[in-house]
Amino acid sequence: MEVKPGYKLTEVGVIPEDWEVLPLAATVDFLDGQRRPVNDNDRAKVRGDIPYYGASGIVDYVDNFIFDDTLILLGEDGENILSRNCRLAFIISGKAWVNNHAHVLKPRHGYDIGFLAEYLESLEYEQYNTGTAQPKLNKQVCSKIPVLRPPLPEQTAIATALSDVDSLISSLDALISKKKQIKQGAMQELLSGKRRLPGFSGEWEVKRLGDVAPLQRGFDLPTTQIKPGTYPVVYSNGVLNHHSAYQVKGPGIITGRSGTIGKVTIINEDYWPHNTSLWVTSLKGNDVLFVYYLFICIELERFATGSGVPTLNRNDVHEYSVTLPPLPEQQAIAAILSDMDAEITTLESRRNKTKLLKQGMMQELLTGRIRLIPPAAHAVSA
Repeated sequence: MEVKPGYKLTEVGVIPEDWEVLPLAATVDFLDGQRRPVNDNDRAKVRGDIPYYGASGIVDYVDNFIFDDTLILLGEDGENILSRNCRLAFIISGKAWVNNHAHVLKPRHGYDIGFLAEYLESLEYEQYNTGTAQPKLNKQVCSKIPVLRPPLPEQTAIATALSDVDSLISSLDALISKKKQIKQGAMQELLSGKRRLPGFSGEWEVKRLGDVAPLQRGFDLPTTQIKPGTYPVVYSNGVLNHHSAYQVKGPGIITGRSGTIGKVTIINEDYWPHNTSLWVTSLKGNDVLFVYYLFICIELERFATGSGVPTLNRNDVHEYSVTLPPLPEQQAIAAILSDMDAEITTLESRRNKTKLLKQGMMQELLTGRIRLIPPAAHAVSA
């Protein structure tokens, strides 16, 4: 492997010449001996406002603490070691109680805690997994994990850059949550007639849902018989396949019949409703988008029955009464809610792109392929 000037080949790959590689045990102190698990019943007796941490974050709140410091927690066991559905390495600060499902790490001198937390979070842990029934990272194996050590000013610069992106992601998450709450409130008011749009008046009609948008069970289609094509196959939890044929002309509205109950899918093209779903056979002259939002607002899971696999009985849904405005008002309401959805989708797309940007930044910054502080600057500061 050709190594360009200013870099060197190490056990973790090519890194800058002025970076070191050390085992995790040489970069942190393990404080695992101080942590203590408390079972559910005992925690119920000591409720408080001090966070009680487990492998993936806060589990509960108690009235006492073990730690009062800024530390890194690294999940010790659980599926998240492999799935990485949430952070595995995260910083805690202040009073805290930690159970035995997370390693407690205190960085030693010469390490920026933000850098070290991001570096540990960037690693793939399959190679360190020692669990059989469930994934596990034991202390002995973790102690040997190789960790990069750039000069401290560069660590801080890297941590700050990644933290700035995290702040942007958090602000987008908060904005998305707020927009969804606003949309939920708008749906409840507009679809019930509690708030009327300018230019509309008159009484709404009360109708059975079965007279507005009757439902019918979908069609059998074993996975082995699916032939790749362009027509969506809509299951109880949405579009999961595409087939070479369709059963229903679009647009259409589909919801779950068995399994996942409550999810509502709208399809503009021709489609195949799977037998785990119920599909609207006729809109009875109503606006498709309005009916789609109406189904969402009704929360169809209220009609689910069955203790094992939930089932939605269409006859129960058909008897539910709804109030219905004339078609022009339906279309105006649907347009407003659709604009809200479009805004939320745009924000979610921006949030997801920012997360991808951070992933790319981590790969470049945490390996030294991009230097925020040139080596010459370290020499001058030294």
